[in-house]
Order: sequence, then C-alpha cells, then structure tokens
Amino acid sequence: MNKLKPSSKTIEISSDDRGVFVPFMQESKPTDSSKLPIKRVYYVYNYAKGTIRGFHFHKKEWKYFIVANGAAKIIALDPDKPTEKFTFVSSSRKGNLIIIPPRFANGWISLEDNTILICCSTSTIEESIKDDIRFDPYKWGDLWKVKGR
Repeated sequence: MNKLKPSSKTIEISSDDRGVFVPFMQESKPTDSSKLPIKRVYYVYNYAKGTIRGFHFHKKEWKYFIVANGAAKIIALDPDKPTEKFTFVSSSRKGNLIIIPPRFANGWISLEDNTILICCSTSTIEESIKDDIRFDPYKWGDLWKVKGR
C-alpha cells in the first residue's frame, strides 16, 4: 500500500524585464520527499500538441517534473487501484513542481506545441531501465482528453 501520493507544489516565479527565474529544487525539511538524492536531470521535448508520453512505472525511482515551455497534463495512478488517479495541469506560466513517488504509473500529454518538461530523478539511466515497466497509454481508458469548462 502506498503511503505517499503524487503531489504538486506551487513554485514562486520571479520575473522582471529580463525574463523569469524559476527555482524548483532546493533544500527542504528532512521529512520532505525533495531531500531524496537526485542522480539524473534531463528534459523531454514534444514537438506537437497532443503528443503522449507514458505510461511507465518504477518500483524505486522518484521523479520531479516542471514544465519549462508550453503546457502539459500529467497523470499518475496506482496500477493496482487505477480509479485512484492524480491529474496535474501545469505550464511554463504556472510554477508547479509535480512529484511522482515510486509505484505510480505516470505519463503526460502536451497541451501546446513545443512543450518541454524538465525532470529530476533519483535513479541513473541504468537503474531506471532495470526498474521500468511500460503500459499502453490507453490501458486505463482515454485519460488524456482535456474537458472544456
């Protein structure tokens, strides 16, 4: 049973006439999940709106996502309880750090062209590949649609 759940933390964006500054990882309280060691930082760039990446699952790896350009809908769910899903919509204009603990299948869809996600991981690429389980992006239905308000 998972005690920790995927979550989103609001990040304060500082901006002026030069541009923006977005700090998304810094020292935290000892009980905070962001104290976990970061072993890898990378970005993923989707050229077109509607591009889906996921689902994949890790038994040990933590991931931290922030949208650096564009916008994305990020979904995390427990494969054993797929009705327990977490959905986050984030963009480069809305400072959010999305935290995905181990044992949650996760993926994302670009809501705008040229969307870039920056990811920090607690695993090296070699550790991640050994810990990776992939699922069809529609295994749990079409969760990717964005419903109008």
